[in-house]
Amino acid sequence: MTVARALLFNALFYPWTLALMLWALVSAFGQARRIRRVVLLWSRSSLWLLARIVGLTRELRGLDRLPPPPFVIAAKHQSVWDVLALLDLFPDAAFVIKNELRHLPLFGWLAARSGHIAVDRRAGARALTAMVAAARRETQLGRPIILFPQGTRTRPGETRPYQVGVAAVYAELALPVVPVALNSGLFWPRRRPIQRAGTVRLEILPPLPPGLERHRFLEALAAAIEGATRRLEAEARAESTTVNARR
Repeated sequence: MTVARALLFNALFYPWTLALMLWALVSAFGQARRIRRVVLLWSRSSLWLLARIVGLTRELRGLDRLPPPPFVIAAKHQSVWDVLALLDLFPDAAFVIKNELRHLPLFGWLAARSGHIAVDRRAGARALTAMVAAARRETQLGRPIILFPQGTRTRPGETRPYQVGVAAVYAELALPVVPVALNSGLFWPRRRPIQRAGTVRLEILPPLPPGLERHRFLEALAAAIEGATRRLEAEARAESTTVNARR
């Protein structure tokens, strides 16, 4: 049943995604706010399909911890689900994305027109300088910045270093950085098109204030995100064990 539900979701999700990208291309006429409205429709409708078809719901924690904008969101990244949820929570945010995504048909053009920030990771210091400048422009418009500080999706339990990009943004923009933990990889695994029922938990953690020394900031950010992520993963595994025991 799990596989059948996942197959049905994917059979709807990918054509629906393509249809909305085409709609944004034709109807938005390159206007960023119109494109973002279509993207918000995509995220919310996709989350609705996940809940209705797969039985994958969500629990949001710590929303009251968000500081006044602008701020930077530094989120754990385990799944496509994370992008859907963060777009829903922060529809005006500018994402920091890898430059390769800018070359994808349709998606790349829409991302550029929406003001998302592409980073060429092969360009070294020049890439950091350009990323910080772009992030500053977007925050001056009142937009939150969302980045994945490990630079890629990680599997539950996997350890990857936190990249210098988040430290550069933190130091140069002098804004609070809000850590976000989640356990989505247990329900929609990395590079696997099989989603399963359950409750993804996303937790907004206490913001890190500006002004910390770089090394201390990275240590505090990693400790907050990794510690909370392990706790959320353990909660989900314990619930799964309880449900299986009752069957």
